[in-house]
Amino acid sequence: MDPDLSRLDDYLDETGVDGYLVDADSELSDQYYLSGFDAPDPFVTLYDGETHLLFPRSLEFGRAKRESRADTVERYVDFDHQRLVGEHGPDEAVSHVLAAFLDSYDVESVAVPSRFPLRTADGLRDRGKTVTADTDSVVTEIRATKTGTELDHVRTAQRANEAAMAAAEDLVAGADIEDGTLVRDGEALTSEAVKEEIEVTLLRHGCALDETIVACGADAADPHDRGSGPLSAHEPIIVDIFPQDKSTKYHADMTRTFLRGEPSDEIREWYDLTERAKAAAFDALEPGATGADVHDAVCDVYEEAGEPTLRSDERTETGFIHSTGHGVGLDVHELPRLSPNGGELRPGHVVTIEPGMYDPEIGGVRIEDIAVVTEDGYENFTEYEQTLVV
Repeated sequence: MDPDLSRLDDYLDETGVDGYLVDADSELSDQYYLSGFDAPDPFVTLYDGETHLLFPRSLEFGRAKRESRADTVERYVDFDHQRLVGEHGPDEAVSHVLAAFLDSYDVESVAVPSRFPLRTADGLRDRGKTVTADTDSVVTEIRATKTGTELDHVRTAQRANEAAMAAAEDLVAGADIEDGTLVRDGEALTSEAVKEEIEVTLLRHGCALDETIVACGADAADPHDRGSGPLSAHEPIIVDIFPQDKSTKYHADMTRTFLRGEPSDEIREWYDLTERAKAAAFDALEPGATGADVHDAVCDVYEEAGEPTLRSDERTETGFIHSTGHGVGLDVHELPRLSPNGGELRPGHVVTIEPGMYDPEIGGVRIEDIAVVTEDGYENFTEYEQTLVV
């Protein structure tokens, strides 16, 4: 995939700097996006209209030349690193190498991500280079608008996500109820057992994730509680899965709330209300709308039903207590934001829609789909049905 970096070119022109510099491993998504290279150890990417990579060692050199989309790939040794170590010591030598690297492309000033390593910045300044923090997060902004290839990557991750969700639902739906607890094969069905099945299913589909959410009862009242222990009957179980495709590094995200047994009238009301809130959000999702518009549509539904939201009471600890959604791509949480401060939505923005209700005395309910904003509205990538009682 070759990203359109014309906006980065414009940014360099507008800010009057010669290049954009990143010093990080590819876990930093801006680094991976700009370099097109996946490496576990830090390396340097310079963009000056072309892309240049610099590696401390030769370990990744050959692979980077084969796999990255960089115009040039170089190593510290190409800039007399060992001689500089002898003259200046190992720490200061690095700043001399980086300065020489920039000199080779006539770069005297660079913009850097706001979390750029301080030692690297100070070392370059000591060598007479101008280093300016990019407070606009320009590469992150560029990443928010997905190409057709990126959208296919998200779709693929979402198909794996739905297979994992089906495996989780099957475990819950197939459980017996004994003394208010879900039981399978004579043993209590636990959050951990469901997570294991989710993770195994994702691996079989080429995806992985560090953690997922299978939270029941009071655990589900905290939107980011991962959940633990036996799962209860007659209580909502929030299953939130956000896998990353191992080959493309793109994520998907989806939440369903399942209940085995008989829901209380309040839980059923919450679920129906959350379905309506999600539908209202999708009605508002279109190019030119803002993330704030979509979030307000959800708040309107809950507040008209007499339920608290952070918009109506910024101190509330129950009700709708989070934003409506977020961007998804190389990061599971990225731009744009569907929140009170969410900006304008553009075609190519991939977002979640995930309204929910929470109260420790009752539990939690959340339903989440993932979609892309299109020229004339949106495309919902989510094909998985939403059903409370299983």
